[in-house]
Amino acid sequence: MELASKIESSQISIGLGKKTRRTYGFDEIALVPTGNTLDMELCDTSWSLGKFKFAIPIVASAMDSVVSPENASVISKQGALPVLNLLGIYTRYANYQEILRQMCLAEKTEFVELMQKVYQEPIKKDLIIKVIKEIKASYQDDSKPVAVSIPPYLANEYGKFLEDSGVDIIVIQSTVVGLEHKSYTARNGYRPDMDLDLESFCNQTSIPIIVGNCVDYQVALKLMRTGISALLVGIGPGAACTSRGVLGIGVPMATAIADCKQARDDYFQESGRYVPIIGDGGMSTGGDICKAIACGADAVMIGSPFARTEEAPARGFHWGMATPSPVLPRGTRIQVGTDCSLKEMLHGPARKDDGTQNLVGALKTSMATLGAETIKDMQDVEVIIAPSILTEGKVYQQAQKLGMGR
Repeated sequence: MELASKIESSQISIGLGKKTRRTYGFDEIALVPTGNTLDMELCDTSWSLGKFKFAIPIVASAMDSVVSPENASVISKQGALPVLNLLGIYTRYANYQEILRQMCLAEKTEFVELMQKVYQEPIKKDLIIKVIKEIKASYQDDSKPVAVSIPPYLANEYGKFLEDSGVDIIVIQSTVVGLEHKSYTARNGYRPDMDLDLESFCNQTSIPIIVGNCVDYQVALKLMRTGISALLVGIGPGAACTSRGVLGIGVPMATAIADCKQARDDYFQESGRYVPIIGDGGMSTGGDICKAIACGADAVMIGSPFARTEEAPARGFHWGMATPSPVLPRGTRIQVGTDCSLKEMLHGPARKDDGTQNLVGALKTSMATLGAETIKDMQDVEVIIAPSILTEGKVYQQAQKLGMGR
């Protein structure tokens, strides 16, 4: 069936003048065992990006409360990929520990204005070089890549500089990324080099380029054709993100990933080149990650689970990348607490019963139960619509705020 026919057949109406379609989040779906099982020790959770191979399909979000120069090596040692936010405090302040302290101590009524003030400080190339060297040295392993995140309008200015400075992976990330952007050239501070030609940028760069964020089949397909190495999927589901409320934009993650999976598979048939998709945000439990991969993700990017670990830089607080916007904040600061080490969060043993710890163990157990030996196998398992999956039979857990009722 052609794409247009598929879209037409899935449409319903919300009124006489507007067609739409039903979409689904993780809480509305479930995975179906087929009868084939295997030992979890046989499950391979690895995935690849360019020449790099990672033991687990988890990426740590490019947020100041998640990845710092100090904890990047700890994250990498556990098999995940840490991404440092180059628009964050680590490239604006040499004394960023004091800045972190101020942001964590700020009252609820004060933190937005404080963050807006803190993030007005310009980023500095000497600090960028410094943190890149610190992270690379802390790895003590040249095979482990240094990954950093920049917004599209800085890609032309910083792309070659970052590559020359030792960066191995560049993440070009904004709330929504597209193939074309029309600039208001009369805007104060506008420069022509702020307009990014993504295809040209990818052609001129010899390291992997991850681009995001996207939730649409057609946009995903067009982005893949520019030469990107991987695609971030998801708009607004993150624990500290408010884009969906502020802008009204977003697509529930199960549908967004499934749509972009189709784009990835169609592009592979068209070109023979495989572009991994990374589900970004909205996942706090092992079950969420299992469902994201079953919907088609090759890996997931998560923030709040890392922010809760003992090694996290923000002392149990977490905030979105767009929180400090000087004009329209699209994130907030939340208190997630500190309840485990980074190793326990990823690999266990779990000390809580709500699925927020030993995420890799949960993934391997789910794969084993579903008979999926690899991530590719996991992407092929049956997914059903199951709105009651998290509430059916859970009256006592909900009443006592235990397990799935928390």
